[in-house]
Amino acid sequence: MSEDSEAIQQPRNLAAVIVGRISIPLLAIFTALLVASLAMLASGTNPIKAYLALGEGAFGTQKAVIETLIKATPFILGGLGIALAFRGGLFNIGVEGQLFVGSAFAVIIGYSIELPAFIHLPLALLGGMFGGAIWAAIPGYFKARSGAHEVITTIMLNFIALRVINWAIGVNGPMRAPRTVVPETPAVFESARLPILIPDTRLHAGVIIAVFAALVVYWFLWRTVAGFELRTVGANPSAARYAGINVEFNIVRTMALSGALAGLGGGIQVLGLAPYNFTTGFNVGLGFDSIAVAVLGGIHPFGVTMSALLFGAMDSGARLMQLRTKVPIDIITIVQGLILTFVAANQIIRSIYRIRARGEEDQISLGRLWGGGS
Repeated sequence: MSEDSEAIQQPRNLAAVIVGRISIPLLAIFTALLVASLAMLASGTNPIKAYLALGEGAFGTQKAVIETLIKATPFILGGLGIALAFRGGLFNIGVEGQLFVGSAFAVIIGYSIELPAFIHLPLALLGGMFGGAIWAAIPGYFKARSGAHEVITTIMLNFIALRVINWAIGVNGPMRAPRTVVPETPAVFESARLPILIPDTRLHAGVIIAVFAALVVYWFLWRTVAGFELRTVGANPSAARYAGINVEFNIVRTMALSGALAGLGGGIQVLGLAPYNFTTGFNVGLGFDSIAVAVLGGIHPFGVTMSALLFGAMDSGARLMQLRTKVPIDIITIVQGLILTFVAANQIIRSIYRIRARGEEDQISLGRLWGGGS
């Protein structure tokens, strides 16, 4: 083959890989919306009207777009944390707890000390990352030291984090704000709050931080030695150990980095959104939804970002859809669950649309993600 024909063939192969990677997620989204449409029709609702209202509620106005971006921000960081762990061959189900702990660390630093803003804000964000990293490193250490399965240990630590923080902000708790009726912490000082990007809106700088984090994760995974080691351990721990890579250290490091991303997401939530404190129920569900975001995004940083925007848009537009068509807001949760189901069990989609797998590059499955395949 000549050099000219090779140059022509390479873009075609790249295009085929890209199409293969996105076809299953896109068809999974379409199929989930179609199934939800059947449920709407059965209840006497026009699905087209419902989805138009959903789109308008997510992107129809400046306020709608801003709410979509705000809701997508924790999904980006939580999804990145899960994706990073998957690449290292680990299933971090503890992002929920790591978000809680990161939020708690960030808010404690935010209200307990007064510093100049250029020191206070970065310190609070780093505190959130540190809290999440420590909480994730614990099951990482158990995995590396004794082989304890990270799914079990991270799930248990979710409950521990939630109960400990609920106690801390409960009656007479050390983090409880004085003279308050509801369990909540004091608000962080203004010097620890994320700047607002557009005056008189809720759009904060955390959106930029989340997108930047996606770029950093991509660079780390595919442009650094540490990232190469992480992916090698995820693909084949035995081969990695034979090549001289410290597998145990990489397990702990991978979990710590995963938790740091989740903790950053929690920190951004309390430092970027009014009333700038932590209260009961805050951030509940974000960690588990981030699993769906990571899977739909193909455990790739850029895919996770797009997937997070979709989930943010669905959450943002759900209220207008309910107002216009009387469709319960819970239908969005059903759609998200169907999307995850169809992506995880991609053979269903392949059978429905008669798609033949061309190679491993366009297959997305939980089994493959568990192994941290590239």
